[in-house]
Amino acid sequence: MGAIIAKEEYFDEPTCEHNNVAKDKKACKTAVPGSSTGGCALDGAYIVLSPIKDALNVVHAPINCLGNSYSQRTSVADKSEDYYMYGFTTAINENDLIFGSEGKLKQGIIYAYDRFKPKGIFIYNTCVPALTGEDIEGVSKELTERLEIPVVPILSQGFSGNKNLGNKIAGDALFTHIIGESEPDDIDLLSNYNVNLIGEYNIRGELFLIKKALKSVGVNVLSTITGDSTIGEIMYSHKAGLNVVVCSKALVYLARKMKEKFGIPYIEGSFFGMSSTNKSIMDIVNSIGDHELIANAKKYVKVRTKNTEENIYEYKRFLAGKKVLLYTGGVKSWSLISALNDLGLRVIATGVKKSTDEDKLRIKEFDENGNIIMLDNGNPINLIKIARENEADIMLAGGRNQYTAIKSLIPFLDVNQERLNPYTSYEGMEFLAKRIYFEIKNPLFKLLRKTNINL
Repeated sequence: MGAIIAKEEYFDEPTCEHNNVAKDKKACKTAVPGSSTGGCALDGAYIVLSPIKDALNVVHAPINCLGNSYSQRTSVADKSEDYYMYGFTTAINENDLIFGSEGKLKQGIIYAYDRFKPKGIFIYNTCVPALTGEDIEGVSKELTERLEIPVVPILSQGFSGNKNLGNKIAGDALFTHIIGESEPDDIDLLSNYNVNLIGEYNIRGELFLIKKALKSVGVNVLSTITGDSTIGEIMYSHKAGLNVVVCSKALVYLARKMKEKFGIPYIEGSFFGMSSTNKSIMDIVNSIGDHELIANAKKYVKVRTKNTEENIYEYKRFLAGKKVLLYTGGVKSWSLISALNDLGLRVIATGVKKSTDEDKLRIKEFDENGNIIMLDNGNPINLIKIARENEADIMLAGGRNQYTAIKSLIPFLDVNQERLNPYTSYEGMEFLAKRIYFEIKNPLFKLLRKTNINL
């Protein structure tokens, strides 16, 4: 049963404010076992690990489990050797339930290794093999010795919990099997100016924009967990001087574990919006503590803020006071509010179905007038009702809500992982301003409203 039940410590996170005051130390557990609405543990684990570009991800499950995760991310890598867009599954069937599927799993992994020669392999356990008692950990250990690469078991069976729990499970797997397993070859990497970015998955190349900004002030990103990363980079991530948890509260767990074992301090930050980007850069350099570095960062932030303000001036003048219905998940429920505030937009409501208590506190911090509605129920009828009652000018949400918005004659912009542009750092701020501007300015919606055409 040890492989089926999630670790108790996943539900007891001492760095969470609400966990410290809760009578029940399992306050962090919000999952309903058996429910995968909004993403199960498999989905959360796959999201964390799939961007590693020289590792294969094998989902040990009926084939439709892979369909919940594969090709749903728009992570980007800068080399041709990446495998993050490949999906591998053992496609368990009825015969496997009766006769077992460990042999099938081994055979499939050996075949994939011989063809692709990856530097690591992640095996995801799912509900069916977990219930039938497949020894995923035993298979992983055997293949690690045989293939001489890390073959890591990910105990991500969906009934364990939700997507946030899956994030923690993946982070724990990296901590247990990968991090600290090697040293960097380049001695110059061992600098106090090195940081790790934890929880940044390089959606549409957003990591590249963040690294560009940090490099400009003299900070090197040693390793990213996990956007555009390699197994080798993650192995020596324990040599960083600071961990920066980027918009991913579930992976605070990993940052805390690295602090306990390797003594690496950590901070949290967001690069959505100019104000948050400026704050995160200054928080990083202040945590490092070098006076010259801090001075460089202040100059850089001042110049980039001025340039960005000039570039978005016309967009911002038009967008000032426009109303936004924001329905997205987790940390984006507050981090995007910061970016929208920078553009002078008014957020009338934000989705909190996948948000933690701390995410909700952050929303209140950015809600100057206390008027933002927190939406637990994001069904189409409720979204349309909120949008119309508050006269929303645009809906920012995930792709599944696109046609709800368009049929209701409300301009729409996808801000989830399927989005078309990067929205982090200074360049991302410009992309966001431009996209919202053109969506609201689209003459089609005005024409349809005028002629009373209902789609």
